Amino acid sequence: MDEYNRIDRNSGRQSSRPVLKSILSIKSTPRGSPSFRRLNSSRTPRRVGRINGFNTNCFRSNRIVLWLLLITLWAYAGFYIQSRWAHGDNKEGIFGGNDEIDKSDGSSEVSVSNDALTDEVKISVNQSDAKKIDMVVKNDGRGVSHNILSVKKRSKRSKRGSSSRSKHGMKKKVLETENSNEVEVQEEEIPQTNSTYGMLVGPFGSIEDRVLEWSPVKRSGTCDRKGQFARLVWSRKFVLIFHELSMTGAPLSMMELASELLSCGATVSVVALSRKGGLLPELSRKKIKVLEDKDKLSFKAAMKADLVIAGSAVCASWIEQYLDQSLAGTRQLVWWIMENRREYFDRSKLVLNRVKTLAFLSESQSKQWLDWCEEENIKFKSVPSVAPLSVNEELAFVAGISCSLNTPAFTTEKMLEKRLLLRKSVREEMGLKDSDMLVMALSSINPAKGHLFLLESVHVDTNKMPVGIVDHGGSSKKMLRGNEGKKGKDVKLLIGSVGSKSNKVIYVKSLLDFISNHSISSVMWTPATTRVASLYSAADVYVINSQGLGETFGRVTIEAMAFGIPVLGTDAGGTKEIVEHNVTGLVHPIGHPGTTVLSKHLQYLLKHPSERQRLGFEGREKVKKMYLKKHMYKVLWQVLYNTMKVN
Repeated sequence: MDEYNRIDRNSGRQSSRPVLKSILSIKSTPRGSPSFRRLNSSRTPRRVGRINGFNTNCFRSNRIVLWLLLITLWAYAGFYIQSRWAHGDNKEGIFGGNDEIDKSDGSSEVSVSNDALTDEVKISVNQSDAKKIDMVVKNDGRGVSHNILSVKKRSKRSKRGSSSRSKHGMKKKVLETENSNEVEVQEEEIPQTNSTYGMLVGPFGSIEDRVLEWSPVKRSGTCDRKGQFARLVWSRKFVLIFHELSMTGAPLSMMELASELLSCGATVSVVALSRKGGLLPELSRKKIKVLEDKDKLSFKAAMKADLVIAGSAVCASWIEQYLDQSLAGTRQLVWWIMENRREYFDRSKLVLNRVKTLAFLSESQSKQWLDWCEEENIKFKSVPSVAPLSVNEELAFVAGISCSLNTPAFTTEKMLEKRLLLRKSVREEMGLKDSDMLVMALSSINPAKGHLFLLESVHVDTNKMPVGIVDHGGSSKKMLRGNEGKKGKDVKLLIGSVGSKSNKVIYVKSLLDFISNHSISSVMWTPATTRVASLYSAADVYVINSQGLGETFGRVTIEAMAFGIPVLGTDAGGTKEIVEHNVTGLVHPIGHPGTTVLSKHLQYLLKHPSERQRLGFEGREKVKKMYLKKHMYKVLWQVLYNTMKVN
């Protein structure tokens, strides 16, 4: 019975179920038979069965994994192609229907780089039978140079790499323009050197860094953390509206305000209604975020801000659209108007009564705008404030005035010594003698600034034959004798700012024509720049010759006074509030009547260097009392506080 029974392994009991022996079992096969030898191996039949089953299952499992892998790869490829197609990334033409690049018609790519703006422009030009050419047009300040980099086709891999870098923000903004056969490059207004026009000098940033052993690029924040202004703006969000990015008064003042807000712990975003000018790299250096004004992005950012500050009357159109979209916008908007001409008032008058807080730069400007509003029967929501500008900390530091940038290694006494060294280095670079009186006028070049009247005053001096100018044989042509090494007191004129987007080209040409026709050879020009400490250090007299209603405020006026330079200004606008006649400078009438008076003032200061020192000292003392950063932000704090407080 044992042969027909087996033990149940699970229960340990004897099973009554009969089991038939296989005819191929080991026990029924004689030892030594062929069948025995074939089956007798190191593995039992039962174990062999298990191995064969495992191989079959493994093969079936691997086949399923393989199919899953293929399906995954196919799905990924489909999603990848669809994604690139949806985002318009079809530069290689691998998806079909590519109109940008077609092998049948050649194309050339021209990229234009401007050092002032640090923007790269890529222009696609359709030309028949042409290869891809990479051309860089670079303006180095002395002209436009063209440099062909390559004349070979780009591979698909390089294009994909370029596209990837663009997606990750490693490439500059690219603007594509099609069907253009030429690159339009604005002609330089002033030549680098010209025997008739004079000479283009500066900027002198490298000399400043070498002599002063200090660079504004490396400076830290200048915020007074314990002051009222810092406590008010800490951790709040601000949006600042720039009408443009030129190196002129309003944009520069707004940029410094943005920098101060950041230094005091605020979050700042800038909206530039026009990107004309060279301040974009400077804003980037100061880590000030500039928003793209597209799809009402600026309005959305303004609605989320604690306060919006618009820095020009030109912002009227933006303000009107913003107030139409934001019901609370009128309660969180400060409009800091920095212009004083009727055309700007006419542009702004429809919005003036909708803004809670208006601020002006000077009392004369505020009075003028109130008179215009009275003519138009415009009522303000509140009485406008007057918030004058100040000398920024960087210029005050170089001028030797105590400020937040001073350290034990850079005391005011030490900076006064360095400023004298800077003056000597810059004047040597300009080719000036110690006896030369450098007269400077830094502003945008347009009729309102009165440059032509200034040139006429210099021409009057020439006709009077001042010391250092001689008449050869009764000829009307005058020549300076400074280059001959003879001792004489000469008036040299430095005009800026060349290249400013606010310049009027027609007016610049009229100045050049006047200089050429009257053979005035003592005029130098300087480009628009934010590095002006070297220019103020080298100057002896500053002229602010604004016409019409005069200068709104004239921050260049107080900057010159900070460096101890006497100011000759017109008796109009904000200038007459700053310049006291025969105390901090000399004033003259506007228009042609002022030309003769200005000429006499120039001659007086040329012959009396001690008077230049006296007037300059008094002007410097007035700046210390009224026009430093602490004075400006004390007033500005009150303006912002009144706007932000809950009524």
